[in-house]
Amino acid sequence: MFHWCTDEVEPHDRFEYWREVRAKGLFGVTAELERERRTNFFGEFSLRQLGGAGLVELKASPYAVERSASDIANAPGDAICVYQQLGSGGWFGGMRTSDFSIANGSFATSHTDLPYCTAPQGAGGFHLRILKIPVSSIPTQDRRMRELAPRTFNDPTLAPLLAACFADLGEVAADDAATADASPLVPTSLVQALAHLALIERGIVRPGSRRGQAALRTARLSQARRLIARHLQDPHLAPAMVADLLGVSVRHLHMLFETAEKSFSQTVTDERLKQSRRLMREAPERLIADIAASCGFESLATYYRVFNAAYGMAPGDFRAKASDGP
Repeated sequence: MFHWCTDEVEPHDRFEYWREVRAKGLFGVTAELERERRTNFFGEFSLRQLGGAGLVELKASPYAVERSASDIANAPGDAICVYQQLGSGGWFGGMRTSDFSIANGSFATSHTDLPYCTAPQGAGGFHLRILKIPVSSIPTQDRRMRELAPRTFNDPTLAPLLAACFADLGEVAADDAATADASPLVPTSLVQALAHLALIERGIVRPGSRRGQAALRTARLSQARRLIARHLQDPHLAPAMVADLLGVSVRHLHMLFETAEKSFSQTVTDERLKQSRRLMREAPERLIADIAASCGFESLATYYRVFNAAYGMAPGDFRAKASDGP
């Protein structure tokens, strides 16, 4: 992972460095800001390579961005971008299509080599994630992919699927991604799912096609896992509950988990155990019985039995070992 922040540069040089080295050199865009506001400029971003794509998270003070014809000629990308707006909202314009705004929590997509202008809405500035997927790495090859001017996703059923995939990618990219608590999904499958969900939204891939169905399966499985994690405390967490939240049948839910390493019930148990381990590390004074109940285990005896089977030790022994440090 590469991370950079303007705190590394003297205040009077921060925006100039951001504009010339980061915006133009790394992102291939032209950045502009009134001179009197430049000394107060702040910007930071992280860049991770995952599954053949680049995942950028960017936060910055308000400024104007343009991807002009000359910018494209100097730094062609030939990639599909999927944007997740995390801040107060943004505006896109300067395109052949109509201008549009993208609200907090919403998604948009585009091809890198089409011109646009963008700026944040409100004083909060930019905060967004951008997944840049090279066209050459997408199994579906269609000339229309290079004609995707920036546009928001209009299908509301896709938003929670996109959010789940982005969240899983963020977890995979975290520093502890290699630990046992990491997301079980493979980055490549998440990247390909996001690419094909974008192409479904733009009418290039049919939802019922083989690749469309594969993308929907991956995204629904990602969302199902996140729904499980969100409702761990509920002792009545069951397939019917998650299937209803996901908008699929119980049979379809079980079919999603057939392709995964663990079944639905195994996933629930595994997530509850991982949550209990986190709580024991974070709150060493908390009663183990309270932790077991808060993670949805029906009884303390069940928790001890399942924990010992999974880790070869009792919860109290794990807590003692964790308190001793590495």
